[in-house]
Amino acid sequence: MPERRTVALVTLGCARNEVDSEELAGRLEADGWQLVEDASDADVAVVNTCGFVEAAKKDSVDALLEANDLKGHGRTQAVVAVGCMAERYGKDLAEALPEADGVLGFDDSADIPDRLQTILNGGIHAAHTPRDRRKLLPISPAERQESATSVALPGHGPSDLPEGVAPASGPRAPLRRRLDGSPVASVKLASGCDRRCSFCAIPSFRGSFISRRPSDVLNETRWLAEQGVKEIMLVSENNTSYGKDLGDIRLLESLLPELAETDGIERVRVSYLQPAEMRPGLIDVLTSTPKVAPYFDLSFQHSAPDVLRAMRRFGDTDRFLELLDTIRSKAPEAGVRSNFIVGFPGESEADLAELERFLQHARLDAIGVFGYSDEEGTEAATYDGKLDEDVVAERLARVSRLAEQLVSQRAEERLGETLHVLVESVDPDEGVYGRAAHQAPETDGQVLLTSGEGLAVGRMVEAKVVGTEGVDLVAEPLAGSSGCAEEAGR
Repeated sequence: MPERRTVALVTLGCARNEVDSEELAGRLEADGWQLVEDASDADVAVVNTCGFVEAAKKDSVDALLEANDLKGHGRTQAVVAVGCMAERYGKDLAEALPEADGVLGFDDSADIPDRLQTILNGGIHAAHTPRDRRKLLPISPAERQESATSVALPGHGPSDLPEGVAPASGPRAPLRRRLDGSPVASVKLASGCDRRCSFCAIPSFRGSFISRRPSDVLNETRWLAEQGVKEIMLVSENNTSYGKDLGDIRLLESLLPELAETDGIERVRVSYLQPAEMRPGLIDVLTSTPKVAPYFDLSFQHSAPDVLRAMRRFGDTDRFLELLDTIRSKAPEAGVRSNFIVGFPGESEADLAELERFLQHARLDAIGVFGYSDEEGTEAATYDGKLDEDVVAERLARVSRLAEQLVSQRAEERLGETLHVLVESVDPDEGVYGRAAHQAPETDGQVLLTSGEGLAVGRMVEAKVVGTEGVDLVAEPLAGSSGCAEEAGR
């Protein structure tokens, strides 16, 4: 019997990429490939790249070069780029980076086993010429679902597959293979984006917004629960638009309680919310539904009106603060995080001061700050009024220092709070760490539990905050805490 072909998936970028990698893994395993963790143990190393900003693109190139260095020193025979950067640049990336033996776009996803076999056999699969994926679906959201089957949508793998196409788990098994044993997993709610933010290139290579059907989201969540997952995080480029192409813009409000009732799931988290699209009904569901985390990942980006308009976004400091007041009036302990861009073309000192005013009053739990840089193909790249790189760097450092101080202060405000902490790691030397409802994986802080007696990964523990370490919290498990599944997300 011939030796099994081995493949390793290296995932960079956001949680959406993690879902895409697990779909690719499901397709490969169904075709007989063996998944391995270490690229040095794989015949083919597949790097799922990020193409969002320059730093992410550099990380992707570095990962490809690092994988290429393994060739000739072990089992690795080929290195293949997939994901956003591969889709965005196609043949240009292939020409600029000959170390990659293949550059596969989204249209290659369904045929990933054959593509890798061709490359492993020494053949060549020509990289694609990039195109604007927004043009692949109808302009009208209501007409998109009928056309969706003809367009590659990574992470939208079908459910109810024939036996053997995914890990055995009854009729609910999605086209997905888990790549780690974390008690948390992301579930893709939709793909693409219809917004036209002037600084963002994502819609051009991810395409127009299209929702997954609720039954697919529910089936995948049930399957993940059967694999031991305790928390799911709903991801997309814009979760507040979910359902608009299915005829119901309030579909998320009805889907969330159903997801929360899934056996085995103790917390449901929603990410990527647009402030301009937040509606009272959605706030009510996020702040009052058992097992749904009162967590608001709000994409503010800035708060000065002139900068927001140049970004083709909406709102201002006072309206954003009113939104936060509304949320906290319903759930005082709600978690809120956001990202901000400083140094945008035309940003004045007064605009920056307005952003600082917002941050000082917003009481955010986590803050990401990025310095503006031109992204090719975006409207903002054509703007006048570009700031010198030194000015952007100074403003980035200034706001980052303020953000660090503010999130530490916000953490201190939580002293004495009772949290429900999902245990994510237990180490005899480093201690027991987990996350509360106001903390998303990777992007936010974490909780160090003062005692790990009887605790295991995946356990939901009630604990009282007794200390802080910057944005992180220190909490003491309460006596007799059994997880309190009913209230785990509250």
